[in-house]
Amino acid sequence: MTSTADYIGGMTWGWTGIRGTWTGPRAERSMELMAERLNVNWTAVTLAALQDHAQATEINFREAPTVTDDEVRHAIRKAKELELKVCLKPVVNCANGTWRAHINFFDLDVPCEPKWSDWFASYTEFILHYAQIAEEMGCEMLCIGCEMVQTDRREQEWRQLIAAVRSIYSGIVTYNCDKYQEGEVQWWDAVDVISSSGYYPIDAWEEQLDRIEQVVAKFDKPFFFMEAGCPSREGSQYIPNDWGLSGAPSEETQRRFYESMFEHSDKRIWVGGFMLWDWPAHLYEESDAAANDDYCMYGKQAEQTVRDYYISKIVEANKEGAAK
Repeated sequence: MTSTADYIGGMTWGWTGIRGTWTGPRAERSMELMAERLNVNWTAVTLAALQDHAQATEINFREAPTVTDDEVRHAIRKAKELELKVCLKPVVNCANGTWRAHINFFDLDVPCEPKWSDWFASYTEFILHYAQIAEEMGCEMLCIGCEMVQTDRREQEWRQLIAAVRSIYSGIVTYNCDKYQEGEVQWWDAVDVISSSGYYPIDAWEEQLDRIEQVVAKFDKPFFFMEAGCPSREGSQYIPNDWGLSGAPSEETQRRFYESMFEHSDKRIWVGGFMLWDWPAHLYEESDAAANDDYCMYGKQAEQTVRDYYISKIVEANKEGAAK
């Protein structure tokens, strides 16, 4: 990921990874349609495991509703059959609905209180489990965390985790920081690629890209948006991270957001691509697309926008690769 020759034209597949949904004809057809309709060259196979709440210290990744290891292997294998590069992305969620960004503990371990040391021990076990699968299955990239805002300050623990991951996984390692947090992570030097969630208002992209560019220059690392997208819903272009925003379905809103995001990002050669959000394992019927107000662009206007953009970027990448 140092030039357009390494461009990531990707889509997130399978969220949240509910047990029983990642195998069978419906799931396989979903991934086939993603590849066909969007012309992606990458996918982030993305699953969630649960801890009970934001101050719990045990991540229950072997239990339902998390997908089984066989389901994870099946999804990776299917993506490889479609000639896609794969980023395996295990994510932790809170079972009580609290957003993972609020997972937090006292800075100092205190007896009789939940502790960072206990949480990171469980989180490390969780990530290393999937790092082993990523190595076994030949995944080109592993994402070791997603939008863990309150954990970002725990630099020593993250560095220790990354070192442990590298002892068993030989591919690209990245961390997906949350929107606006790119400058808050002080351990970007430990990963191979900086990535973040690009849920920026449609009229704020130049400002935010200016800010992110300083971080990329400081650490001299490749960069891409591990997440980016907008619901097909009126008003979502101004707050694309709010999946619960009230508003009528609007394909035009989603399409305009993607057009703007791509236009602004194209001016920055350091933006190495997108892993857009998102494409479920079980798709809605295409005839219902106009009434669907979620992030998935299957059958919507933005589908063609994404396809055309990825085709142009991948053609550009192929030309650059051939010239080298």
